[in-house]
Amino acid sequence: MSSERAGPSEPAARSARDHAHVDVSVLVPVRDEAPGIRDAVATMLRQRFVGRVEFLFMEGRSRDRTRAILEELQREDPRIRVLDNPTGGIPQALNIGLRNARGAFVARMDAHALYPDDYLATGVRRLEHGGAEYVTGLQLPHGVDAWSRRISLALASPLGAGGAGFRRRTTEETETDAGFTGLWRRETLERLGGWREEWIVNEDGELAARLRKAGGRIVCLPAMAARYVPRRSLAALARQYWRYGQYRAKTSWHHPESMRRSHLLPPAVTLVVAAALAPMRAARPFRLAAAGYGMVLAAESARCGARSGTLGAAWLPVVFVAMHLSWGAGFLVGCVRFGVDVSAVRAAVLPHRS
Repeated sequence: MSSERAGPSEPAARSARDHAHVDVSVLVPVRDEAPGIRDAVATMLRQRFVGRVEFLFMEGRSRDRTRAILEELQREDPRIRVLDNPTGGIPQALNIGLRNARGAFVARMDAHALYPDDYLATGVRRLEHGGAEYVTGLQLPHGVDAWSRRISLALASPLGAGGAGFRRRTTEETETDAGFTGLWRRETLERLGGWREEWIVNEDGELAARLRKAGGRIVCLPAMAARYVPRRSLAALARQYWRYGQYRAKTSWHHPESMRRSHLLPPAVTLVVAAALAPMRAARPFRLAAAGYGMVLAAESARCGARSGTLGAAWLPVVFVAMHLSWGAGFLVGCVRFGVDVSAVRAAVLPHRS
């Protein structure tokens, strides 16, 4: 008879794991992320946190080796759990993760971002301090190849960052109206009903709008700054911003108070450029305005090139145009698809009166 003791049965082991205490559940939607998934997971697993963390990867039926890589990593580290996301959608993935989360705190991390080692510890400490229901960090663009470096240069410019508070470089905590990934108490997310699954894009912006409408506060901490890897081609960037614009319009229709003046600039530029291309004499003022827009892009590109000292800045006018016109056209299409609140537009354009 063997002297080795038999281990627990698989059902018993699964039951013990399911009821184990967890402090933070990290939700990571993933789909077709094979090129960078190992590096992203490595930064997540290096988190310095006094407590128990679980990492839930909601895998969206990838067409590459993403799932195989995650299952390999799951075998190596018991903190990793791979869950199936049959639709592949991001809000669906996040809700699957929320339903399976065991932590008192819930964090969202993205597979195309690299996080500081104290990201979770800093976020949990700030939530425990009180006065905020959503804690996020700066989004620092981090290129890894030719196009993502060019796009990173654009995102580091005011013309690429737009009005997003989490993209402004700062050394102090600031209040913002939206965030890049971040942390919440699980009870906060459950009270809000999780993410709205009809928002296939801008799901975090819509959630932030509901949270603020309910009286919640969002803060951005420089210590939680994450390096974000942008899209790796101009076409992928244009598709991304086209979708962003449409669903920003949808969010603005359902949450008019979330509209900012900066949201209206890309559609305005898009309309000016479209009018400038019209073959008629009345288009002359629009051509002058479009020429002025081109000069602004050239000047800002030159400034970014001088500051960075890289040849990639020569592509910045093209990158800016792809961002602005794709987002702007998407926003206009979104207004047609989902509606537009004229009072929200007026409130965003006109200065607030005391």
